[in-house]
Amino acid sequence: MGTPKPEARAREEIDRQLTAAGWLIQDRAAANPHAAPGVAIREFPLKGGPVDYGLYVDGAVAGAVEAKKEGWTLSGVELQSQRYSEGLPDALPAYRRPLPFLYESTGVETQFTNLLDPDPRSREVFNFHRPETHRDWLAQAGYSPARLALPKAAEAPAGYEAGATLRARLKTLPPLAADGLWPAQITAIQNLEGSLALNKPRALIQMATGSGKTFTACNFTYRLAKFAKAKRILFLVDRGNLAKQAEKEFQQFVTPDDGRKFTELYVTQRLQSNVLDPTAKVAICTIQRLYSMLQGEEELPEEADEVSSFVAAPTLTKQPLPVGYNPKIPIETFDVIVTDECHRSIYNLWRQVLEYFDAFVIGLTATPSTQTLGFFNQNLVMEYDHERAVADGVNVDFDVYEIRTEITQAGSKVDAGLFVDRRDRQTRKKRWERLDEDLAYDASQLDRAVVAQDQLRMVIRTFRDKLFSEIFPGRTEVPKTLIFAKDDSHAEDIVRVIREEFGKGNDFCTKITYKTTGAKAEDLLASFRNSFNPRIAVTVDMIATGTDVKPIEIVFFMRSVRSRTFFEQMKGRGVRVINDTDLQAVTPDARSKTRFVIVDAVGIVLEDLGDTVSLEKKPSVSFEKLLEQVAFGNRETDVLSSLASRLARLDRQLSSSDRQLLTDVAGGLSIRDLAATLVDALDPDLQLEAAQVATGESDPPASAIEEAAAQLLAEAAKAIAANPKLRAKLIELKHSYEQTIDTTSVDRVLKAGYSEEATEAARGIVRDFEAFIREHRDEIDALQVLFTRPYRRKLTFEQVRELADAIKRPPRQWTPEVLWEAYERLDRSKVRGSGERTLADLVSLVRFAVHEENELVPYADQVGERFDNWLAQQASAGRTFSAEQMRWLEMIRDQVASSLGIEVGDFDFVPFNQEGAMGKASKLFGPDLPRLLDELNEKLSG
Repeated sequence: MGTPKPEARAREEIDRQLTAAGWLIQDRAAANPHAAPGVAIREFPLKGGPVDYGLYVDGAVAGAVEAKKEGWTLSGVELQSQRYSEGLPDALPAYRRPLPFLYESTGVETQFTNLLDPDPRSREVFNFHRPETHRDWLAQAGYSPARLALPKAAEAPAGYEAGATLRARLKTLPPLAADGLWPAQITAIQNLEGSLALNKPRALIQMATGSGKTFTACNFTYRLAKFAKAKRILFLVDRGNLAKQAEKEFQQFVTPDDGRKFTELYVTQRLQSNVLDPTAKVAICTIQRLYSMLQGEEELPEEADEVSSFVAAPTLTKQPLPVGYNPKIPIETFDVIVTDECHRSIYNLWRQVLEYFDAFVIGLTATPSTQTLGFFNQNLVMEYDHERAVADGVNVDFDVYEIRTEITQAGSKVDAGLFVDRRDRQTRKKRWERLDEDLAYDASQLDRAVVAQDQLRMVIRTFRDKLFSEIFPGRTEVPKTLIFAKDDSHAEDIVRVIREEFGKGNDFCTKITYKTTGAKAEDLLASFRNSFNPRIAVTVDMIATGTDVKPIEIVFFMRSVRSRTFFEQMKGRGVRVINDTDLQAVTPDARSKTRFVIVDAVGIVLEDLGDTVSLEKKPSVSFEKLLEQVAFGNRETDVLSSLASRLARLDRQLSSSDRQLLTDVAGGLSIRDLAATLVDALDPDLQLEAAQVATGESDPPASAIEEAAAQLLAEAAKAIAANPKLRAKLIELKHSYEQTIDTTSVDRVLKAGYSEEATEAARGIVRDFEAFIREHRDEIDALQVLFTRPYRRKLTFEQVRELADAIKRPPRQWTPEVLWEAYERLDRSKVRGSGERTLADLVSLVRFAVHEENELVPYADQVGERFDNWLAQQASAGRTFSAEQMRWLEMIRDQVASSLGIEVGDFDFVPFNQEGAMGKASKLFGPDLPRLLDELNEKLSG
């Protein structure tokens, strides 16, 4: 028997693939379209000649397959298939004309066109779809065996109906409900949906670590499930702990329109076995498990689910993993696949697992590589990097602290004749051995072939000694620290040395790797995230990607990595923001997380690996100097980049009132806006766009780009350079949130008690306070009212609060108590009352300071005296009040004493709302209530 011709070999392979997909293959002479739900008839007759296969679904023709020999380019066959779809004999039953489902195949390559789609476009598929899938698609479009196109019926070619297919529904998604979403998340979802509407098969979303990628994915997954009616969505990760984290995110996600949790509306399955729940709308799975399922394996070892795909894949093969068709998991199992924080190997060694499915693929990453961009056809629908996230307050910036030792850089040598330990890397069993020749090793062999105990101890000891003096000066508790080790054995050594050098127990430092036993890795992670201990966690790469531990303030590299992407993901464990309360719950002596520190013990930051760079380019230049340089016209990129970093850092420290104060001084621009504007101006892409607009050329010359960049930088710096009040206020506020910690001076008690110096200090405070009032009387509203026109304008509590904030800032740091005590110490006979004071007492202090009053009396006492005088005047005029009216009048008096006045709106709050609020007041005092309030405001405020 001779070798089959190429066309015959192609048909044999197509027969095999159709059969695997559930089609019954029949010859034309023995055709029985009703023999199975799906029947493929060879050499099926059409008006223009036979097609290689006619596809019957439930007894009616639904599609056709045109076969070509291997190597044939299939796009050239599409017109032939189109003619076949229109050439069905009039007497034959069909769901619609033209036939909706068309395939072209060589047995090696198959492409498919669904004419029910809007703007039908062929796409490559791994295998044929099952007959049941054709039936479902027909039903969605309104076709069924009960509504066949009758023989010889003049049915016009049907255009797509809105909602008839997934791709049709993707064109008609409703507007996004943006409540609760950050701007970057809104842009990502809208751009993604625009890409899906254009039927682009792959889309990549780059969002900086900590900017809510998974939350964004929950939002668009919900919209795809509800509005696009996606059959099933696969959420793919590269290790088990990330699958658990994703499941938790879906469980907590509250749908924006329905108000119920996502998992209350849709079945969400985290695959812990190799069995897919047929009712699941969302399946969460590792790439390793999915490959195992496609291979037909009954189960995947639990530890394999915990090892990242980056680690697992190379142990299997250096080539893309082979994938064959599995009838239990057909290609149409998922409509959409979301790959979350997967390493670039998923788009290389594992890519055939993704390409197996006839599904849209959406990638989520913080660090796209060139290879990743290539897999997604350069369709980057969202680009939101670390620098932008820092400027927006979504990430914190970082500093780098380097620890270098001689052995780390150059290795060492052990002389012959000396005894050394030999330790098995797997069992860790030790034995002594005398060297019969010199043992020389270089840095690359450290902690793998050779463990230099003093080198490891020296690095850890230096970290310990510098932690509270240089890395986090003034702190007393070790910040949450994540250390990356080279392997499990290295991690074991690190844990032991850290416990010894810090003099702490087991709870202080723990190892979290997939080899950890005795406690589940997720429980250890939860403790690291939520509890005081452990302070330090040592891992290999289990916490390298995606894992959310917001309190981390130190990322410590004791291993090097060759992958730029992996390094960026590891570094990203420190960027996440956390509110002050949550941070202090696990690190009590932390004030706020304004940065994190990369401790580099292996020289990794010197290598050309990372794309994510710190905005901070001038760490040794003070904030004041940076502002001064910008004011003098310096527009160097390093200066502006550093200034953006400092502004973003300051923004995370500010109270809401100080943040608003700066916004007002900046003419309505927030500190976050100022930082973001600087980052935009530094963006090469935006500089290029500006040059394109200016020149009208798509490829402007370098000189035009430089000119556009200079204009952008000048405009971005203008808001700061042209506003000296803003610069002064920035410096003032920055100082108010910082303290210099002197850790070298030793103090001792010489005397306890007041002294002449204390009296002189009080005199200095009084003198400076009265000078402050004179100097700022035209700038601060409260002083304008009290000092220049005390009776023509009403003083508000907000104005007094502004004054209190102003006098509290360095170098003064005055409070009502400090000022009151100073006057009391100078002349007790003129001061009434002592102890805790209120903001309203500032009114008394100012009036006393400007000599408007001869005695310093608490403001509440003054209001009380004026109230008693007013009551006496009312009695003299014959006006009396009932007991209930008197109780309300006393509440009004107390309100004026604490808040400087009374307004109608105050009746909605305590204590008035507990006594009947405005309704009760109106009933008690009748139509005279407004006049009464005006009168009391005037008389009691003085």
